[in-house]
Amino acid sequence: MSVLVNVIVMLGMLVVVPAGLRLTELRELDRIRRLWPLFAVPGAIALWLPRGGPATALACCYALGTVLLALYAPRRAARGRDLGPAGIALLTALVTPAVAATALVAERSGHQLFGFDLGILALTVPHFHFAGFAAALIAGLVCRVSDGPAGRFAALSVPLGTLLVLAGYFIGDWAELVGAVVLTAGMWTVGLLTWRLGRAAGRDRTTRYLLLASAAVLVATMLLALSWAVGEATGLPHPSLTWMAATHGLGNALGFALCSLLAWRRLRTRTPARTEALAGPRTLTEGRTA
Repeated sequence: MSVLVNVIVMLGMLVVVPAGLRLTELRELDRIRRLWPLFAVPGAIALWLPRGGPATALACCYALGTVLLALYAPRRAARGRDLGPAGIALLTALVTPAVAATALVAERSGHQLFGFDLGILALTVPHFHFAGFAAALIAGLVCRVSDGPAGRFAALSVPLGTLLVLAGYFIGDWAELVGAVVLTAGMWTVGLLTWRLGRAAGRDRTTRYLLLASAAVLVATMLLALSWAVGEATGLPHPSLTWMAATHGLGNALGFALCSLLAWRRLRTRTPARTEALAGPRTLTEGRTA
């Protein structure tokens, strides 16, 4: 399982985060996006080293990058920006890699942070790259092009569900189940709206398939997440963590996050006029002058 989890985490560090930052088209994030390999490459190397000083030092390099990224969130909020549903989703996306990096540093150092065993900390790293960063970012994008109650629900429930799942780590299994229910509802709404985008007239075949695939994958992966949370809370039979990594984790990484980011990249580059008309002037939230 550790090899699979490491590969998934590398995908999040090296591909998903920089690709997602590019999709925001926020000029203020250009510098951190250009510098991102300087943080992500050491973090990726840390995954494959034995626990100890060198692995911890490299993980700290990645953590520094995620903290610099997270600092953009309070700055934008303090200026009164990004306070709508899509903006809240974006702010969540900016912060969640830092949660993943904190778990990574603790796990690589062999420290049971807040009493969590090292296996849970290792799985927290991909969770907050994909259920945190990627899911929140895509929920915000979907909200922008689906201006209605469903879009706003998706953009708010995904960050809320992610926060509740995190709180459930400390409170207990039933609280984590509540978070899983909220997050599943939000992700399924993202999937529904993504499916509608994929079925829209005038969509090129590749973009259509990417959108439809990412929407379909969410049905299965979030059902697995829900079944695992129910089993943990009630004691009913449920998938093992190894099975979850091989199905839920891999499906969300490749089927949802990667397909969604590729589809949105194509939407931005192939149909800019249509995208701007729906999403606003060239950014996830405001515009090039943000």
